[in-house]
Amino acid sequence: MIIDTHVHIGGDAVGFNMSEAMVIEMMDKYNIDYAIVSNGDAGEMDHHQRLLPEKYQISQEAALKRTIRFARENEGRIGVAVWVKPYLQQPTEELKKLISENRDIVCAIKLHPFHSNISPVDERALPYLELAEEYSLAVVSHTGGCEAASPVHMYEASKLFKKIPFVMVHMGLGTDNKEALNLLGKSDNLYGDTTWVKTDITIEAIKRYGTGKMIFGSDAPIDGVDTYLCNPKGERSIYQDYFYLLEDKIGTKAYEALMYKNAMKIFDINP
Repeated sequence: MIIDTHVHIGGDAVGFNMSEAMVIEMMDKYNIDYAIVSNGDAGEMDHHQRLLPEKYQISQEAALKRTIRFARENEGRIGVAVWVKPYLQQPTEELKKLISENRDIVCAIKLHPFHSNISPVDERALPYLELAEEYSLAVVSHTGGCEAASPVHMYEASKLFKKIPFVMVHMGLGTDNKEALNLLGKSDNLYGDTTWVKTDITIEAIKRYGTGKMIFGSDAPIDGVDTYLCNPKGERSIYQDYFYLLEDKIGTKAYEALMYKNAMKIFDINP
């Protein structure tokens, strides 16, 4: 079994093209059993951390409705991570109602400190962490690319809210991942994912902390339907190492924990 905990739809305003059809096609093609999906349409800032024009701003509630509809149309295959907008919004009664009424498929609150330029412990983000605690949801957050997205802030958040899991997506994108790797051992409810993380780092995390600290995630279909295979230039994807080489290096028990068992526990899912 494979659970991909970091899958997207939407994101057109920042130059991505990730549709529901692409997600299902890639899952079928690459034998992904379950995907946790967030909607990039809720992004607030562009790649230069400039606020997107109003015409491109979609409310977190509207983005969530699209993701919920996708999950309902694919019962048992799609879970929902609620991409929120702490720069422009705060939790609303509508958002809470959507989560409450769909708690069976809602798995997490999704922060993106790079596309909001707000850290997980900023006072504007804290109400979303409180919301996660209220509904017993994991918190997943992009890490890397700016100070607000530094992995240390997810560590700080995990110490403030000890009852819920926090996942450092990317383990510090664009770095050697060492900061995030060291932080994993400092908080019991802090985890990492494999999105653009080389297998050597994942192996090191398992050696240091056991089999329970890392989960599989990919960012697919950010590079298209074949994100798991190659990038648009045809260059081999690191996910080929995860699919075909890693199990022999870490053993079946650790591999199964990484590829689906840890996700089932962290996100309280049983696909």
